[in-house]
Amino acid sequence: MSFKPCHSLHLTLPCPPAAAVGLSAVLLTACAAPGNQVASAPSSSTASAKEASAPTPRLVYTYDGGLAVLDAKSLEAVGGASLEGFNRLNPAGDGRHVFVSTGDSFRLFDSGAWTEPHGDHSHSYTTAPALTDLKFVADKAGHVVLHAGKAVLFNDGSGKVESFDTSALAAAVDDGKLPATDIYTTPEAHHGVAVELEDGKLLVTLGNEESRTGIAILSAGKGQDRTEIARNEDCPGVHGEAVAAGGAVVVGCTNGMLVYKDGAITKVASPDSYGRMGNQAGSEKSPVILGDYKVDKAAKLERPTRISLVNTETASLHLVDLGTSYSFRSLGRGPAGEALVLGTDGGLRIINPLSGAVTATVPVVAAWEESETWQDPRPTLFVQGTTAFVTEPATQSLHAVDLKAGKVTKSAKLEHTPNELTGVTG
Repeated sequence: MSFKPCHSLHLTLPCPPAAAVGLSAVLLTACAAPGNQVASAPSSSTASAKEASAPTPRLVYTYDGGLAVLDAKSLEAVGGASLEGFNRLNPAGDGRHVFVSTGDSFRLFDSGAWTEPHGDHSHSYTTAPALTDLKFVADKAGHVVLHAGKAVLFNDGSGKVESFDTSALAAAVDDGKLPATDIYTTPEAHHGVAVELEDGKLLVTLGNEESRTGIAILSAGKGQDRTEIARNEDCPGVHGEAVAAGGAVVVGCTNGMLVYKDGAITKVASPDSYGRMGNQAGSEKSPVILGDYKVDKAAKLERPTRISLVNTETASLHLVDLGTSYSFRSLGRGPAGEALVLGTDGGLRIINPLSGAVTATVPVVAAWEESETWQDPRPTLFVQGTTAFVTEPATQSLHAVDLKAGKVTKSAKLEHTPNELTGVTG
């Protein structure tokens, strides 16, 4: 029996009556999950679900020892969960759940806020956040990519690419399981990424444990039945991905960027023999991809001051010197496609992606220096709607920036030192 408040037809996480909890847990444990999934009874926190007057966006951040959840409007703490280790966060694509990459799995975390359609209107609910036992077993859990209604999980240790329809997540979790997935395995394991495209084709990176060389485009299909239809290996050190307006998909290289669009792969070369664009941020409102730009191959940690702007319509590159360095967690996009970069001088720069002009700089945090250890906390940018959220580990704080007004509108002291940051729409 599912808990179904009001007139809701589908509640993401069911909560059986107390007397049935034991039996439900036994039945769910006894049933085999498809593929390499692990499933068990969902959290009973849904029993305390309350209807909200509107969607309730929430933020999720990691800290040393767990995850914490904040109301995105008030910045007040609403819950969390303990979880040891260095954990990475990725939205699951349903507006409610977040994947926690724990190394040996992509584990599902329930933010406790969601909205359900009901005819010509919707109902929104909130409950306590909870770390579920639902997870995709992984070998070195890596990137999670959301695109074209699909979530694609990449296993760095095996090359397994596992994808599912994000629209099926809520109903599956309602039944105490994960959605059915399609699995493709790359020829060799590597630190990579995969993107399922609008037409069902699959973009996968090429590489092995020693090197990464480029991308391949695979035909639409299922599993290993996919066939290769295009490839480009002029992309040493391939890393990251982003999608631009018009459906162009890019990956970064140590000598430029590859752009896949309209069935063709185009190379946008760096002006330097080593010009790495390994981290990117795209927007469905702009044909331009924002990327970092590093030129010192021998550096243990390069602190670049230039960014790259790659126009996927013209296959052209524009480098912009910001006069301040930044980190891989400094890049974001605004609601109209603005390029956003959080500098180590503490300012959030709002940039016209077509011209490269800095239209505004919003002071947000104190000046900071990027740690040589990439897992260490550092100011992190996350954008949700018209608000840019910026963590400040040095003061254990979070700041909300109104991108339209160009100013910090709210700040909050956190219970923990924040590291990674993401959010859900609720």
